[in-house]
This record gives sequence, structure tokens and C-alpha cells, in this order.
Amino acid sequence: MANTDVDVDLLVVGSGAGGLSAAVFGAAAGLSTLVLEKTEWLGGTTAYSAGTAWIPGHRHQADSAADREAARRYLDTLVGDRAPVELRESLLTHGPAAIDQLDRLGVGFRHTVSAVDYHPEIEGCGVGRALEPEPFDGRRLGAERFRRVRPPVPEFALFGGSLMLRRAEVDELLAIFGGSPRAVGLALRRGARWALDRLRYPRGTRLTMGNALVAGLYHQLVRRSGDVWFGARAVSLIVDDSGRVAGAVVSREGGTVRVGARRGVVLAGGGFAANPALRARHLPEPTAEFTCAAEGATGDFLTLAGSAGGALSAPVVGAAPGARSARRDDNAFWFPSSVGRRRNGSLAVFPHIWDRAKPGIIAVDAAGHRFVDESVSYHRFVRAMYATSTVPAWLVLDARTLSRYGLGLIRPRLPAPLLRHYLRTGYLRRGATIGELAAAIGVDPAGLEQTIRAVNDAARLGVPQLPHPNPNLGTIEDSPFSAIAVVPTPLATSLGLRINPAAQVLDAADQPVPGLYACGNDAQSITASEYPGAGCQIGAALTFAYLAARDASRAHRSGRD
Repeated sequence: MANTDVDVDLLVVGSGAGGLSAAVFGAAAGLSTLVLEKTEWLGGTTAYSAGTAWIPGHRHQADSAADREAARRYLDTLVGDRAPVELRESLLTHGPAAIDQLDRLGVGFRHTVSAVDYHPEIEGCGVGRALEPEPFDGRRLGAERFRRVRPPVPEFALFGGSLMLRRAEVDELLAIFGGSPRAVGLALRRGARWALDRLRYPRGTRLTMGNALVAGLYHQLVRRSGDVWFGARAVSLIVDDSGRVAGAVVSREGGTVRVGARRGVVLAGGGFAANPALRARHLPEPTAEFTCAAEGATGDFLTLAGSAGGALSAPVVGAAPGARSARRDDNAFWFPSSVGRRRNGSLAVFPHIWDRAKPGIIAVDAAGHRFVDESVSYHRFVRAMYATSTVPAWLVLDARTLSRYGLGLIRPRLPAPLLRHYLRTGYLRRGATIGELAAAIGVDPAGLEQTIRAVNDAARLGVPQLPHPNPNLGTIEDSPFSAIAVVPTPLATSLGLRINPAAQVLDAADQPVPGLYACGNDAQSITASEYPGAGCQIGAALTFAYLAARDASRAHRSGRD
């Protein structure tokens, strides 16, 4: 091994779901592990996310074997030859084992029974393949380690991101407006716990979603003597005389440290969604100005792996079967997001994941016409924006719907004085009539009026014809009328390092680069730029982290180089 200052068995670059789970799997197999996190926060983009893992055939499914076979048909149709079939076979074969081992190690998941895959029109689409992280008690980390966990998106929690809830709890709490005793009881329990936490901690310690996943992984890593260096960036890889990746040169605390890795280096830095130059080079036009990814996702893997011979996967061109082709390479996974300013002046990029499909909300283009079914997945919604040159798109609704459901940064039943902030900053546009609203947002008034008439007729009659109006449709008729602009924002990138089913990075000749692994968004997407269901990225990240650690630990046990 080359001369180094610090030596470990497994060195991991990045502390999201892929990086932390690779370190936990490695530590559980007896490897000494070190994680490098270049920011001051643990968890990367995973900490902002729902933390969901899409794993077909997991043990909670009634017939795991049948579900895997159905998922195989589903992925074969959706992805086709745009990504290597052997990679998705690895997910189907090893994903359930990865989840089972995490459970044994103390990182649990709940079955999201009703979660439906995102392409119901494709044979093999399933229900219940998504797994939600169990809530985690941040007090188990200790005060200092708890403070390292990246806080969630403030709008996805209460009190500015201080009190986290499961999505099911959010739905239950909304019933408080109707006087539900159960909702009141839940609010009192969660509020009391939060108030006690704030006596000692900067925010509530009951963590859910992505925060729960990364905190749970961190806890298990520390229990197994693994370590995380914060503010530590890998600036280059160390390659020994045999051509094996044997560690990394790390910038830390104003100096550099040479860290040796006896059994491998895992790249899991989160892709390049937060790098404006790489977005302009690899993503469709108009180039996304904003992203929902963590600031550390700047594509360091490109130079790190390139210096050791690692090759990039082929760019993905076009779209899913039946969709119009993209104008440029489509190498990302997308949210439609609205962009505004919080009351403290900070920039808010709000991903419209669930709120677009509420009754009484429509999405329109510059002609005032609907261009997409508002209930499709966030990824498909943005695909439709690019396919129809609708950037930005406008979410349109009336006063009743805005009050009942809220939209984006605007909470349900927000008092009028607080609503003025969003009007004053231009986040929310408003008109007393449809024509006034059209003028305020720059769309064709006649087209918007015609669209809303059609929507109102459909909502009253029901579509298809039903004995009663369709509950998924709502009218837009109560003045004032409002709209919020949404733009494409990459939540992650799909262009990454070429890997094999063991998560080994490949060179241009499809040969493994010895000692180098990749998972998460640093690795090529196993579904190309298609999004099969909620949690598909985290599911793949956990699976290939498991495979990387398994291969490295086998090398450790056998003594192979």
C-alpha cells in the first residue's frame, strides 16, 4: 500500500443513504470504516427526502416471488435497453436482502401498503413496493451528533422545520380543523414532546422520513466504531503500483491527509444536481436554475473516478415509452418546484410532490390550456413541461381551494395578513376575475377562461359519467383566483459511473477498476432516467451499497487484492 497518514479498510465518500449504508454494512462485516462528508451536515439530499425505499419483492409483500416477477416485467417495459438489465436484476435479487440486513442491524422500515407505482399504464405496475423509515429518536445520538443531522426542508415540518411528522400524521392532523378528537390528541402528544426537546436541543428529536433514515444509519455506524469526518473533501484518489485504488487524499481542517483504504473506496457523493455548470452541460434546456438537492451534490465523482480510469454511463436520450422525445439528453430525476422567499429572507425551493393533484387545482401553459394530468408523478409532470415547452407552468386555483388545501409555501387556512407576504413578493399571483389572473401571469385570457369552464363542467358532471360528481375533481369559481409558477428542478441526476452488479466501477472497456465502488447518484441509474415508483433512488442506493460492502468484505476475508 502507498504511504498514508491514516488507514482503514473501507473509505466512503458521501453521507447520504448510499454512503452511510455502505459504511454500516462494511462495519457489520468487520471492516474498519470512515465516511467523508464535505459539508458540516450529515445526510446529503437523503435528509431532505421522504427516505422511502422502493424494493420489489420485500418480505412484507403477500407473494414476494410473484411481486419480483411482476416488477421485472414492469421495469423491462419502462426502462428497456436504456440501462443494463443486469443492474436491475441485482435490485430485484438483492434489494430484499439489503433491507432485511438493515432491519437486523437496527435500521427498520414500515410497509407503505397503499403506495402505487408511477406508471399504472404499464403491465406489472405494483402496489406496496415502497418502504418508509421507522421514526428515530435523535436523543440516541447524543446532543453533539444529533446537531450534525441535516435539518429537513422547513416547509415539510412544523415550526420552521423543528417538528417532524410522518406523512400519515400530517393527513391525520388536518382533521383537527373538523374537531377530530384523535387529531387533537395527536397534536397534544407531538407538541408536548417537541416542547420538552426544545429545552435542550435546537429542534425536535423525533425524526421521520429521510432524517430518520440517515440518523438511524449514523447511530448504527457509531455503535460499530465507524467514523464520519465533516468538512472533509476527497480531492484525489490514491492508486498503487498495481493499479488498485488504495485510498484518497483528503482536504480537511486547512491541510491534507492521505487516507489509505485497504479494501476499497466507495463513491456516494450524491451526483451533480447542485452543480450549475454540469446541469447546463448534461440536462435539458432551458437549464434548471434551482435544485432540491443538497449543496454538496456537485459531481466530485467525475474527476475522482476519471483519474483512476472510471467511465461514465451513456447519456440518456428521449423519454418513457409513448412520451415525446426530450430535446436534449435527459439525465435527471425531477420535481416541479415553486421558488419564493421565506419571511426570514432565505430562498425556498418547494417541490410540489403531493399538492398538485388536489381537487380544484389545474396546471396550465402559456396558452391557458392544461398540458398534463396533474396527478401524475412529479417526474412525469416535469417531463411533460419539457415535452410541451411549458417552462414555467402555472398552478391555478380559487380562493376556497387555497384556503382548504394551501399550495406550496402557503399553509392551509392561512390568515389574510400572512398571505400578503406571498402576494407582495410575487410568489402568489391573484386576480378578481379569470381575465385579471391571466393578465397577472402572462397567459392567454381566452384560453384560460375556456379551460376553467371545461374543468368546472367536468367537476359538476363527473368524468367519466358517474351518478355523483367525481371527488377527485373540483371547480374553480370562487374569487379571487390565484396562481403559482413552477419550474423544473432536478432532485437528483441519473448520469453516473458505469458499474457492474457488484457495484464495482468499470473502465471504458467494461473492466472493474480494482478497489473502486459507486452507489447512489454517483453510480449510473439502474432505471436510466425513468422513475418507476416512490423511493426508487434510495432503494437502489441501499442495494448497491450492500453489494459494494459485501464485495469489499469478501476481499477482506479472502485476502485478495
